[in-house]
Amino acid sequence: MYSPELLSAQQELLIAKRAKDSLGVQPDAEISANALSLYAASRERLRLWDISEKQIEEVESSGKVTKALTLYSPISGFVVTRNAYERQRVTAETELYTVADFSNIWVLAEVYEYEIPQVRLGQAATVSFLYLPGRRYNGRVTYIYPQLDNTTRTLKVRVEVPNPNYELKPEMFANVELRSDYGRAVSVPEEAVLDSGAEQLVFVAREGGYFEPRKVQIGAKVNGRVIVLSGLAAGEKIVTSGNFLIDSESRLKSATAAMGAAGHGAEPRQPEEKKQTPANPAPKGKQNRPPAPEMDHGGHAPGSPAASPPQAPDMPAGHSEHSQHAETAAPKEEM
Repeated sequence: MYSPELLSAQQELLIAKRAKDSLGVQPDAEISANALSLYAASRERLRLWDISEKQIEEVESSGKVTKALTLYSPISGFVVTRNAYERQRVTAETELYTVADFSNIWVLAEVYEYEIPQVRLGQAATVSFLYLPGRRYNGRVTYIYPQLDNTTRTLKVRVEVPNPNYELKPEMFANVELRSDYGRAVSVPEEAVLDSGAEQLVFVAREGGYFEPRKVQIGAKVNGRVIVLSGLAAGEKIVTSGNFLIDSESRLKSATAAMGAAGHGAEPRQPEEKKQTPANPAPKGKQNRPPAPEMDHGGHAPGSPAASPPQAPDMPAGHSEHSQHAETAAPKEEM
């Protein structure tokens, strides 16, 4: 690359070198220090422009400036993007090449919200790929992004994985496993927890075939099991399958019992007592009443319409059936 700034910087280096060689050995300490300082500043300026130490030494040894300097990549890798062509004019802001080092790759894993507290820097991770079945790569968490994704509600975590044989390619999909040590804790199978959203229940088995619903506070989920933070003690027997049916049956029995309690608690309304007053009281002495008509099982006389049951003599209309049976007993004699 040819650059007027690079050309003048080489010329300044040669002038500073000659000044150092001639004035650096002077008995005047101030003059000698200034010469050495100017020489060091000229070399540093070229180094800041990514001119290698070997190129600087070649310019000093030859005593001649190089019109076109070669710029070397600071890393070894693969050219991902190329924007430089012959006889092209570039500026300081122009990105000429993009070079990537694939010997050590980054895997961006998405972690759910409830798993974020278990992720930390330096944590061990295992990475597997679909196109390499059976192969597993070990890595470390090197960066945790500070912001959550609003769409997926996940947090990005960067895992660094060695790739010495360049088997892993950019933009591949991978599965990442992060290992955490939870210590010793009470845990139950995931299907044993009945989660309604507002609360979590497990059914504890009691003697005699009874089950007790127990509210629990759950923690992380690990390998198909759920850590129970509170509400359950180690060694208790719980229901691991069919707990939904038990919960449905218990709720149905509770609703039925509540309905029965409400029915027994209501006081029945007592019918208003009616006074029976014969329309034509008979005189004292022997009373002759007509024989009672024969009644069927429904309380109606044969041949009479069902809507108008016959009434016993000397009884007001509209009396109950029990009063009719009482009044149609055999005739009595009063003295």
